[in-house]
Amino acid sequence: MPTSGEKAKGGGGELSASGLPIREIPGSYGIPFFSALRDRQDFYYLAPAPGGFFRSRVASCGGSTVLRLNVPPGPFLARDPRVVAVLDARSFRVLLDSSLVDKTDTLTGTYLPSLSLYGGFRPLAYLDTSDPLHSTLKSLVSSLLASRKSHFIPSFGSAYSALFDSLQQADFNKLNEAASFQFTCDALLGAKPAPALGPDGHAKALKWLFFQLHPLVGNVAGALLRPAEDLLLHTFHLPPALVRADYDALARFFSDAGAAFMDDAERAGVARDEALHNLIFAAIFNAFGGLKIFFPVIMKWLAESGRELHARLAEEVRAEAGGEVTPAALERMNLVKSVVWECLRMDPPVPYQYGRARKDLVVESHDAAYKVKKGEMIFGYQPFATRDERVFENGSEFVADRFVGEEGRRLLEYVVWSNGAETAEAGAGNKQCPGKDVVVMAGRLFVVELFLRYDTFAADVGTLPLEPKITVTALTPATEK
Repeated sequence: MPTSGEKAKGGGGELSASGLPIREIPGSYGIPFFSALRDRQDFYYLAPAPGGFFRSRVASCGGSTVLRLNVPPGPFLARDPRVVAVLDARSFRVLLDSSLVDKTDTLTGTYLPSLSLYGGFRPLAYLDTSDPLHSTLKSLVSSLLASRKSHFIPSFGSAYSALFDSLQQADFNKLNEAASFQFTCDALLGAKPAPALGPDGHAKALKWLFFQLHPLVGNVAGALLRPAEDLLLHTFHLPPALVRADYDALARFFSDAGAAFMDDAERAGVARDEALHNLIFAAIFNAFGGLKIFFPVIMKWLAESGRELHARLAEEVRAEAGGEVTPAALERMNLVKSVVWECLRMDPPVPYQYGRARKDLVVESHDAAYKVKKGEMIFGYQPFATRDERVFENGSEFVADRFVGEEGRRLLEYVVWSNGAETAEAGAGNKQCPGKDVVVMAGRLFVVELFLRYDTFAADVGTLPLEPKITVTALTPATEK
């Protein structure tokens, strides 16, 4: 585990507090500017996706999973593309410890979106735990989630019924975007986005998200247009003015629908405008953005797992739901819970994590320890950590019942999609996602509602910049309800 620099002597060299040999961090940043530019091309266009860029760097460093490298977007957007990468389950955990890493302005890594996209305020996700506003804002979001808990299941059914009834030969991703936006607004605020935002409210939200995340999106336009794509998406910030009208419309809707949240914020000493922009960020970036990515991931792994797993899930869902989906029924569905956790392990919605070392550290991998200096940026590619074969047997394979039983529950400590262990609680003093339990519940509801309606399905699985592309090709209606 990471330490704050404790050391011992033994054998022929310096040892960490737990007895691992302390080694120099391998890897090189190369020639300033030019190497980062080359690495950006490799990351987006040349190395096989996903993860090929990191696999090649690990191989070039003799298999070390702690190494120095440049991460995108590089010139000119990045403040500094140089990071210490932690690419195994053990070393990755340094990024989950708020006492060791500072998360100020590190959500998107080495670049920072224009604050004008957030009304001029830094949202909660960009604040470190040491910021005086952090605990107040996180407590407000947690209180909102707790107050709306009883609405999540009916809101999900209302938003997703039409989607599940329209799956055949449909563009699942498009249907999911509309449904997840409706679910988010209804579940969190008790408000339907239409007609206030019109039928394309989710499109406004997606456009706003794109203006924040475009530096991390690559290989969209095809080989012939790569130079133009690289210049447009990875070199400069897109002008926030181009999305201002859409964001203003979202702000008007959330200002009305979230009035009670902002009342609570004012009583807690947070300015009403700042509370509004934090509410928008939590609802759209965290909740809607996460579900937009997560549900296609579930469909992908279910489609690839086939009929046998579908039959087991259908049997459990129909036996436990008893005609009504309740929190107690969801809790009894051990296979459903395991499937959702396995999807989050295989494809965490936020694959990249960053933090800046608060002090000189010693970070430990499975085999060695490495000194990281105060102020250095630490980077983790989460799918490597959560597929680590030293922790998960057959870690690169989807195993539906991996988390069933006592031994399976023990492994939940290493499921860290929420910026913390699945066994931990999101508190005001840490950076774990306050909505982590809601996301897991939504994933279970998705699986349950699917197999209440269908015995099995088949789908073509393709790729989009942030998620799998799902086209359902065959559906077998449920033989019993």
